[in-house]
Amino acid sequence: RGLGRGLELGFRVVGERGCLGARGNVCPLGAVIGARSTGGLCAECARLDRAHSVAADTVADDPRTYRVYLAWFGPGMVKVGITAEERGPARLLEQGAVVFCWLGRGPLMAARRTEELLRMALGVPDRIPYARKRAVRSALPPRADRAAEIEELYGRAVALERWPQSLERVAFTAVDHAGVFGLDGLAPATGVVSELVEGGQVAGRLVAAAGPDLHLATADGGLVVLDTRLMTGWELVGLEEGGGTGTSGGAITVPVRELSGGDMQDGLF
Repeated sequence: RGLGRGLELGFRVVGERGCLGARGNVCPLGAVIGARSTGGLCAECARLDRAHSVAADTVADDPRTYRVYLAWFGPGMVKVGITAEERGPARLLEQGAVVFCWLGRGPLMAARRTEELLRMALGVPDRIPYARKRAVRSALPPRADRAAEIEELYGRAVALERWPQSLERVAFTAVDHAGVFGLDGLAPATGVVSELVEGGQVAGRLVAAAGPDLHLATADGGLVVLDTRLMTGWELVGLEEGGGTGTSGGAITVPVRELSGGDMQDGLF
């Protein structure tokens, strides 16, 4: 079912974590993967997946129109990226971008060259670890200040020379996702699930969801972040099915670490 704010969520982990396979194919090795991996793939499937990935810069002949964007996650935390125009803002929602704006639109390679230009000229990265994003979500500046920061960088970006002629600049509009994610008034997280384990359980009330992260209010009064990428490849059952105490009264019995500003290895974006 859909995950709406206020939903009581609970599950128990069963068995081993298996590789998801690449590009719709079953993993040929039937591999078991590590509990802390956010990719959900074994090394062999990960190589196959990246061999056909725009994000990994291994595809150069995609005929679709692409858009270049700036994504803001917190003060001083802005990244540049590209996404297929047909996907709209989906990529930004997936990444947990609090605010974003479009910069330009055009062919894939022109978008790639522009992305690289902004990285070099403005010092804007093309990825920000999720650990850093989580650390600032409960202390965001006002909406107007968020928009002003990304607008200032937008102005510097579009003023740069050497933009590819085939890339059309897009007028500035700041799109704010704080309301969509439920970040307004969000309390600081007390911990982050570091891995799932066989027999462990997770339970809590969903208070916010940004990108892959679910912020869960727990029975003991805490607020724990669950990265849903850690769930892939496991068999999960409802707490009632596995002899648990139900969603409301259940506890989190998987490993939880303190929230930090970037000490955990993350995947792209």
